[in-house]
Amino acid sequence: MESLTRGLRWRQPALKPIQITKRNTITNHDGTDQDDDAYMIATGEEQPLSPAARLFHEPNFSIYIIAIIGLKNPINPRIVYEKLPQTLLKNPRFSSVQVVDDKNGGIMKWVPTTVNLNNHIIIPNIPQPLDSPDKFLEDYAYNLSKTSIDSSIPMWDLHLLNLKTSQAEAVGIFRIHHSIGDGTSLMSLLLACTRQIDNPDAVPTVPRKKDSNSGWFSSLKSGLGGPWWKGWSMSVCMVFWLVWYTLVDVGLATALFLKDTETPITPQAGVELSPKRFIYRTISLDDMKLIKNAMNMTINDIAIGMTQAGLSHYLNRRYGKGGGGGEDEGATEMKNNLPKKKIRLRSNLLVNIRQSSGIQALADMMEKNTEAKWGNWIGYVILPLTIGIRDNPLDYVREAKATIDRKKHSLEALCSFSVAALVFKLFGVKAAERISHMAIDHTTLGFSNVVGPQEEIGFYGHELEFMAPSCYGHPYGLMINFQSYVNKMTIVLSVDETTIPDPRKLLDDLEASLKLMKEAVPNGLAEYGMSKVASM
Repeated sequence: MESLTRGLRWRQPALKPIQITKRNTITNHDGTDQDDDAYMIATGEEQPLSPAARLFHEPNFSIYIIAIIGLKNPINPRIVYEKLPQTLLKNPRFSSVQVVDDKNGGIMKWVPTTVNLNNHIIIPNIPQPLDSPDKFLEDYAYNLSKTSIDSSIPMWDLHLLNLKTSQAEAVGIFRIHHSIGDGTSLMSLLLACTRQIDNPDAVPTVPRKKDSNSGWFSSLKSGLGGPWWKGWSMSVCMVFWLVWYTLVDVGLATALFLKDTETPITPQAGVELSPKRFIYRTISLDDMKLIKNAMNMTINDIAIGMTQAGLSHYLNRRYGKGGGGGEDEGATEMKNNLPKKKIRLRSNLLVNIRQSSGIQALADMMEKNTEAKWGNWIGYVILPLTIGIRDNPLDYVREAKATIDRKKHSLEALCSFSVAALVFKLFGVKAAERISHMAIDHTTLGFSNVVGPQEEIGFYGHELEFMAPSCYGHPYGLMINFQSYVNKMTIVLSVDETTIPDPRKLLDDLEASLKLMKEAVPNGLAEYGMSKVASM
């Protein structure tokens, strides 16, 4: 397996910037190979890297976004070669190298270059026959996480595997260095390269958050219709709590000194340099919507509730095994093995604080050469997760909603971004990296929930079966990503094997949590209603 990735660059502790001499060499566009030693720079505007993009070049922060895309038909590489220059490469970040400008204090700049697709499109020779294509794909992605992309070329690549697995006829793997953009923008850009199957001229439709779900601000709007003093008092209260919650959430003591409880899933130091194994499973989005509609919540509430429930049962099993009682696994799971002292376990959510340009705007950028917002404008939100064994599975969802609603009333993401930018400006990238890494290192896992297209789509004519995004190079032993697509939800785990040696059991726990919640909806809601009446 490792022979397939032998031509790739093995990961180094630090991703060092390169220095090049600008040359006005023009490449051929007939697909001929180019000299690997030549840097061919096209005309274009040079721009400095943003502080966040520069941060992703630090030794402990060199993060790659990876997206495993399952397809319903075999891949035609010729079409991919033809379409990429007309779409993805229209974004300047995908056709620029990141170089050091020694004349301006060693800052890093984006320098436009001519792209040789042979350096970016990887088509491995897959040995035949294979005992397990699924295991081959899993090992391929695992070995990919051991490597980095040569910084002398634009830092992205696309791996095309005509490999029939249990879930797809073929698989494409996008790998993009995080300095190019944040996860939301990159997923939007990739979707802008796709078209609806039933309407080949239309870009995918992704649901947008409704204004009615905007928390206190919707309450403020509803209160403006009454007496003037009512709206004024509501405004004062909201501002007070907004400021208070923000101060609590971004307090330096919390971010820099308050550590999570040591648990079996606490990663070891240096985990950001270890390879990651990517495990994913597709479940029913309709089942999640059933619970969402019955409880008047959001899909994000359900996803976080499932995460709390799944981690609670997974940790319960891990603590039970550590007890040395000699009981079988079934008996261990029936008992509450969690410590009596409350477990502090938090997730870190990276948030794009700038409004996304949208899929249509990015599609217009590629087709009509219009402008669209782009870049790494990222803040973080620290999300406490409740760990415990509950009699009613729906309690996990209610607790998740309470936490999320509380976070909606805070400017934590904006403030964390502003603090990092200020530290970067005053003390440099090393100080900003240390503070950011410390804040993330004191939490246990990463989490994201990305909304996908509502209709079937095709990537250059190849119909999609699923999308499984994740990343590696992060200081977590576990990252959980939820990605929706039509009526399906794919749960993706990125794990360090010393931290999570049995990731499929964690997936089992997450999937079982959804099943228990679905079964509990009628009785669980009735029980919840009775408890509310009793408390009045």
